[in-house]
Amino acid sequence: MPRPHKQWKVLPHDPLVEIEDGILTVTGDIRMPLGHLKRRMTIVRLNGGRLVVYSAIALDESEMARIEAYGTPAFMVVPSDIHRLDARIWKDRYPAIHVVAPEGARKKVEEVVHVDTSTPDFGDPRVQFVTVPGVEGHEAALVVTTDRGTTLILNDIVGNIHDARGAGGWILRKAGFAGDHPQVPRVVKRKIVEDERQLGAQLEAWAELPQLARILVSHGEPIEHEPRKVLRDLARSLQ
Repeated sequence: MPRPHKQWKVLPHDPLVEIEDGILTVTGDIRMPLGHLKRRMTIVRLNGGRLVVYSAIALDESEMARIEAYGTPAFMVVPSDIHRLDARIWKDRYPAIHVVAPEGARKKVEEVVHVDTSTPDFGDPRVQFVTVPGVEGHEAALVVTTDRGTTLILNDIVGNIHDARGAGGWILRKAGFAGDHPQVPRVVKRKIVEDERQLGAQLEAWAELPQLARILVSHGEPIEHEPRKVLRDLARSLQ
């Protein structure tokens, strides 16, 4: 992975998309040795116009202006110890933002930016922070409930890249981030999954979320077709 940025650096990215009222998402490119990797940032608006920024990405000024018009960046969730690329520069831009990271990732994240908490209180019952079980505290998720349904926001424990091509695409498929179906990447299983039973139980529990509308993942397309079945299939893959 590239080294964390120390100055505001905008890499290629798509426009922000509002997938429903109160949730923005955007994907951008990271240059890897043999190609490009898409990464996702998701922004959730809390009551009072405050924003939770999950897996921050530096955007161009027009898109940053859209974010600032949407609300006030109040929390930045660094969802794992390898999703730190733009964490410092976001904190520099918004000094009052509270930095959140799961406890297992805290030490590595603090090599880049001070972590304020691993147990945030967003002050809004519709948005829940979850330290994912079974991965030694290295991954964080968000559960966001609105009048139109529930959105589950995950980081690396699920990959869903469908358009991987070339040598870089071959590597992503071998790692398990790319393929025909969503999957728990093999590299993630090897590096951070300590208890497949616990992780599988959490996936099963998320499958029971009321009005589950979609799953957003850091690497890959949103999962909107039968998200409950996808979670149950992923849990069975860990058995």
